[in-house]
Amino acid sequence: MTALPPLDRTFTHQLHTLHKLTDRVSQGAYLADAGLPLSEGRCLSAIGAFTPLSVNELAHRANLNKGQASRAAQALVEQGLVRKAPSPTDGRGVVLTLTAEGERAYARVMAVVHQRNAAILSCLSAAECRQLDALLGRLVDHARDALRSAGELTDSDD
Repeated sequence: MTALPPLDRTFTHQLHTLHKLTDRVSQGAYLADAGLPLSEGRCLSAIGAFTPLSVNELAHRANLNKGQASRAAQALVEQGLVRKAPSPTDGRGVVLTLTAEGERAYARVMAVVHQRNAAILSCLSAAECRQLDALLGRLVDHARDALRSAGELTDSDD
């Protein structure tokens, strides 16, 4: 019988640990290089990449809960980086887009994103990076399929 790995060697534990460690370093990079806290930087990058977005879509795209996304979006609106307009399809909803200043901040945030990704992956060879990308893609697809099968995810959630 094969022995089970200790907790700190399980995939989920290591993935969560990597997430927490990279977020700690990324928080400082977002503040220093883009002038934004991590959650606001994530929201700005999601709005820039997937514009226009509702707050619900923003939460999904930025991997935040709705409350975090709403607070970050409001902070970005108050800083003049994001425009909030009534949704043409949802009477109670809003649509978020970048302002001209938001576009410039988006470019700074994306530079941080690319620098952080390069730094995190710098311990891997180019071939290992390609392999990791393919494996992570398969794992994400597998997790989505599992949620879809359980009725907890729809195609619009992707």
